[in-house]
Amino acid sequence: MSDNAGQWLGQVIDGKFELRQFVGSSPDSWVFLTEREGQKAAIKLITADPQHADARILRLEQAKNLSHPNLMRVYETGRCRIGDAALVYAVMEYAEENLAEILTQRALTSTETGEMLPPLLDALAYLNGKGFAHGHLKPANILATGDQVKVSSDGICAPGEIPSQPSAYDAPESVTQGCSAAGDVWSLGMTLVETLTQQVPRPAQNATDDPALPSSLPQPFLDIARACVRRDPQRRSKITDIGARLRPSSSAPQTQASAPPHAAKAAAPTRPKPSPTNWRHAIPAAVLVLLALVVILVAPKVLNRLQGQSAGASAVEPAPPVAEKPASEPVSKPAPENEPSATSTATAAPMAAPGEPKASAKTPVEASRKAVASGEVIQQVMPNVPQKARDTIQGTVKVGVRVQVDAAGNVTDASLDSPGPSKYFANLAIGAARQWKFTPAAGGDSGAREWILRFQFTQQGTKATPVSTNARD
Repeated sequence: MSDNAGQWLGQVIDGKFELRQFVGSSPDSWVFLTEREGQKAAIKLITADPQHADARILRLEQAKNLSHPNLMRVYETGRCRIGDAALVYAVMEYAEENLAEILTQRALTSTETGEMLPPLLDALAYLNGKGFAHGHLKPANILATGDQVKVSSDGICAPGEIPSQPSAYDAPESVTQGCSAAGDVWSLGMTLVETLTQQVPRPAQNATDDPALPSSLPQPFLDIARACVRRDPQRRSKITDIGARLRPSSSAPQTQASAPPHAAKAAAPTRPKPSPTNWRHAIPAAVLVLLALVVILVAPKVLNRLQGQSAGASAVEPAPPVAEKPASEPVSKPAPENEPSATSTATAAPMAAPGEPKASAKTPVEASRKAVASGEVIQQVMPNVPQKARDTIQGTVKVGVRVQVDAAGNVTDASLDSPGPSKYFANLAIGAARQWKFTPAAGGDSGAREWILRFQFTQQGTKATPVSTNARD
């Protein structure tokens, strides 16, 4: 975490947006978790010198007026100051995961890539139609919220604007001619190759040549990528051309037959398409299959380490696990910001069927008051896990959350002690852990305590075991 992020936690922006948790940063911006109108949101703080602040706010205001199902929403913008730092802020829709995080662990399959591309093309076509270029298309700006793939919108630019921080995804002409729709197509091609290979194509040795792409890329993605990364912007594919390649007509059997069977299925227009964010929840299954092999060949201790658990994660837990209600009743779809909704260990809130708006996820849920763990814990709150996410689990996903407890028994801070193989389940666990309550400190005691909450996610349900850090010594 950057120094500024550590100092700014707890600050309230514009009198209403508290900086609750550090999410990430770039050289000139910081992103925090906040809350807006009772909903989880992200707030981005951007360094802004007086010369460029007005232009930055203008662009954010323009982004706020855009509305497309595959564009991240910008809710509010403005100026603020924290100490000596003059900043511009944007409160945005919160995404629990992005494509860059997935690619650090595995490449997407052809089917997943085929499902991801249409939402990106729709968003880019919408931006271009409104007179904007995206200008920053790359895996980190391709996000998942609930069941949707979305593209960031806080960095949109007008054609001709020069990128302030050029990257490996930018078209060659962008440094002199600025952002453009053709430049977005180049970025899409570079992103497509990385999505399937986990590697960004290297520039050609000859400055006039197109980048060399791996011939192992499956069709139709190899042809699409080649047409996207032509150095001459006039020769690049248009957004509509790419969409047509993904939806071959029935009059072109040769093209469809040449594609691998799984790619052809993904492109077939008559096939019911799975959720576009399958790549989000596929990590637990893929990683745990690998870990299962390791546990057979090596030892359980290695398995625990590969799942990101600390050495203490394998210690004997003093209290029996408390399981959540079996997931046999209808399970709700995550709210748009996928807040880890508090579901009581004793009483589950009414839940909506998958695909319906989740009204109860944001309402307080009565939690169990039964004391556990030798009378220390008086309220356990379990993560609300959609059944669609549970179905991807093979075995058990384990997450450890370290919580700091004050004299009144409230959790004042929560951090990941062992994140496990999936950021998605880690986020659910840490959100639930913040809502636990412990018995108040005894008289004369300073009250500062620390616990490790061990969450175990399976297809059947979730268990949580609290372990005092003193008990681990």
